[in-house]
Amino acid sequence: MLPRLQSQTDVDPVVLSYLKELKHSGFTGDIESQYASRLAVSTDNSVYQQLPQAVVHPKTTQDVSLIGKVSSKPEYERITFSPRGGGTGTNGQSLTKGIVVDLSRYMNKVLEVNQAEGWVRVQTGIIKDQLNDAVRPFGYFFSPELSTSNRATLGGMVNTDASGQGSLKYGKTSDHVLSLQAVFSDGSLLESDLSLGKPDIETQASLALEATEKVCRDNREQILDKFPALNRFLTGYDLKNAIDENDQFNFTRVLCGSEGSLAFITEAKLNLTPIPKARTLVNVKYSSFDAALRNAPFMVEANALSVETIDSRVLNLAKQDIVWHTVSDLLRDVPNKEMLGINIIEFAGNDVENVASQVKALTEQIESMMLNGEAGIIGFQTCSDIGSISKIYNMRKKAVGLLGAVKGKAKPVAFAEDTCVPPENLADFIAEFRQLLDEKELNYGMFGHVDAGVLHVRPALDLCDPEQERLMHQISDQVVQLVAKYGGLMWGEHGKGYRSEYGPEFFGETLFNELRRVKKACDPLNKMNPGKVCTPLDSNAELVKVSDTKRGYYDRQIDVEVRDSFKQAMECNGNGLCFNYDAASPMCPSMKVTADRRHSPKGRAGLVREWLRQLTEQGIDILDVEQKTVSGSLSIKSLIERVRNRVNQRHEYDFSHEVYEAMNGCLACKACASQCPIKVDVPSFRSRFLNLYHTRYQRPAKDYLVANIETMLPLMAKAPKVVNAVINLPLVKTITEKSIGYVDTPLMSVPTLASRFEKSHKFDLQRLAGLSKQEKSNHVLIVQDPFTSYYDAEVVADFITLVSKLGKTPVLLPFKPNGKAQHVKGFLQQFASNAKNTATFLSLVADLGIPLVGVDPALVLCYRDEYTEVLGKERGDFDVLTVHEWLLPRLADIQSQPSPTTQPWYLLAHCTEKTKMPNAEKEWGEIFTHFGSVLNTVPVGCCGMAGTFGHEKDKLEISKDIYELSWKPRLQDLPSDRCLVTGYSCRSQVKRFEQEKVKHPLQALLEIV
Repeated sequence: MLPRLQSQTDVDPVVLSYLKELKHSGFTGDIESQYASRLAVSTDNSVYQQLPQAVVHPKTTQDVSLIGKVSSKPEYERITFSPRGGGTGTNGQSLTKGIVVDLSRYMNKVLEVNQAEGWVRVQTGIIKDQLNDAVRPFGYFFSPELSTSNRATLGGMVNTDASGQGSLKYGKTSDHVLSLQAVFSDGSLLESDLSLGKPDIETQASLALEATEKVCRDNREQILDKFPALNRFLTGYDLKNAIDENDQFNFTRVLCGSEGSLAFITEAKLNLTPIPKARTLVNVKYSSFDAALRNAPFMVEANALSVETIDSRVLNLAKQDIVWHTVSDLLRDVPNKEMLGINIIEFAGNDVENVASQVKALTEQIESMMLNGEAGIIGFQTCSDIGSISKIYNMRKKAVGLLGAVKGKAKPVAFAEDTCVPPENLADFIAEFRQLLDEKELNYGMFGHVDAGVLHVRPALDLCDPEQERLMHQISDQVVQLVAKYGGLMWGEHGKGYRSEYGPEFFGETLFNELRRVKKACDPLNKMNPGKVCTPLDSNAELVKVSDTKRGYYDRQIDVEVRDSFKQAMECNGNGLCFNYDAASPMCPSMKVTADRRHSPKGRAGLVREWLRQLTEQGIDILDVEQKTVSGSLSIKSLIERVRNRVNQRHEYDFSHEVYEAMNGCLACKACASQCPIKVDVPSFRSRFLNLYHTRYQRPAKDYLVANIETMLPLMAKAPKVVNAVINLPLVKTITEKSIGYVDTPLMSVPTLASRFEKSHKFDLQRLAGLSKQEKSNHVLIVQDPFTSYYDAEVVADFITLVSKLGKTPVLLPFKPNGKAQHVKGFLQQFASNAKNTATFLSLVADLGIPLVGVDPALVLCYRDEYTEVLGKERGDFDVLTVHEWLLPRLADIQSQPSPTTQPWYLLAHCTEKTKMPNAEKEWGEIFTHFGSVLNTVPVGCCGMAGTFGHEKDKLEISKDIYELSWKPRLQDLPSDRCLVTGYSCRSQVKRFEQEKVKHPLQALLEIV
């Protein structure tokens, strides 16, 4: 049995007093001081880890102002803050020992769009892609392009002065910021567009304004001399551009890139860029990465919008990921030649003919180079449709995370990966950088913006090894010297963060003290993100350092065997793709509707890591306890203790309860297992956690109902009408809801599947074994799943009819429990037992050589995933196909036919099917095309049902909220009789909320075949 775990770090009583006073002062947002919430923001997309005292989520600028005003009281002088948005920073910019102020949960609205003047005003918690979705109908977009655009917030972009692809023409964030609303540490407000007027009373804002302008003017010559003319140059405080060409002081430029160390930024007025009418990508393939780098300046001279490069290591990782299915036809391999690097060149503009002319000129030159064997070019492809361009860039964006998916303990680490040198020096700089890493025998991947002299280089290190951690700092020091040699700097794109220690050396003492003077004027008590960029003048405060505490420090406290066993959680690198804004993306629906970082794969992985660390700290052999639960060797005494602990559960603190709360909200949709570039598989470690958690705490009654439903269903099916009548009784509904916690119990199918085919299509092993090979090829073995067979029997019946109509002989296998619900709930002993029995049966049947087909994709995929995970080699050799997997290769033998109607069908696929089988929607489309019909794919995320998740009372609201994210709005725009839904859970969710019975695609095929 596992022990009770304590919170490892108590919150400072002064902070608790401050939070209490903040709430009583009228703060309307959320205040969180529980350990799990603090852990969820103790990491970002960097290697560092810093546990904050609390997390606050303001709803308004007035809330942010209150945060400052209350903290200005003498008794709260030591309280500090760090603003946080998407948490995508690669250098720990938002990490703090103080209070995290997260603007992303509530302050994420578009406030005003001025189409005529081409600007927008937003709250800074808005995500970049969300902003672009809002302004696209007006013909505009916010142009600085990031690889993290689907989760990075505008506030984070402002605070790091973010840039990315296309920056040569589009510039960086500060080039598009017209004005910022800043809140200083005393709560005073400032609109940074000084043409609107300066503050008329003396506040921290007015004093900061005056002192900063003086620094910029008094040191103008020295600033111009020191700040290099690089496209991506980030200073922290951009004193160079704070004085414009008209000699006007622009405080906006100082705030951009300040990493939250001067003020909170709550609103921004942004200049927008017209969407170009024409866009074309020229994807050039090279025999070596060095050839791609050295050829890049030639591409830049072609007046391209951008030139992006990717090396072979990243390309090979992409080929192993789900993302490659979307771009394989756009980046085809060159016959007999190895593609070891590519340059992605984009041309864009409003003059369609001019863009076409530029593309033609470049491609003709490329063809000439290829003929002459020049520049290492081995091929190229072009694409001009928006869909294809988006796919290429999505692959490029995902490259950031894919680097973290390499096998082994050493993982590519972001700490010196945004170096910036003049583009003409880049190839030589990289050659020397490579030599540095090669001498240390390190692996690394490279990609980046060669047009701006920025290349992302991530050496692979095992930061659980203290020696490797020291090596990271050593390399960091050497890279600082290397970029100086080539006229560049270390922080060319991703801000300083924990690299702030290099600031004094770069600027020199005199000029760095002027930056410190600006910090003192804006934040005299060093309350705003202390240690980042610089410290206040005359302060003894220290800068953060590259050698500060990292995730590896905590991870190495966990037993090595445990780390290896729980690698689905341990390998999360914080890239944050699970914070994806897109409602149609299947990635983590619980995070989308709660806006709570705990309820994300990253949050859940972090909580499990800490849970494992604390158990290891107490000397618990976690793997031994787990083995005993699976083997069923826990004592009677343990079972008695569970009941006792269930009673005490409400009254005693246990960190395990906080982990349980986060796990309980997971839908087990498994999108993370394929969509996350690191393949963080929450359902896998969630089931293991629940199994272990319940060695101490008794399970709720609903878990037993779910876990045993497959055993009960065959018995219930003997009298389905009676069962349905009982389920519909008001008293039974009340008892089920209040005592068990189960709502909207589905009704049994009447007639049952068994009664429909009482004398036909029965399974006879001996008869089937006696068939010839040709006869067997004309048979289909239909594998039953509990939900479709007993609650939606018509679908299985229609599949049997469809198989017969296609000239095949269907055979209905006897029902065998699948066990997925047991796995989801962490009944691992029962799941392993059921899975072994079912796998043994299916392996026996598979020896017949007859295709096995199941109609529900989630249950079919369980045989491939969870069965393999739990049973290993004992799984046996069998493969169950989905309906479309069985149909597609047989189309050649089935006569095609003209379309019976021009009206299209609409496919809403199951989220697990889409993520584990990335070609499923496309293949369904090919099947319908063969039968003369049009099938349009509808982009939707999770439906919110997820097996039995949506039937649990405590999850009803979240299930409904998830459904309303993407399913409800799509279905409202479509004719329900033409909507096709592959998943049983999804069909039942639609039926529940829309009172519409939608078809499985196979039922539509039955109509048209």
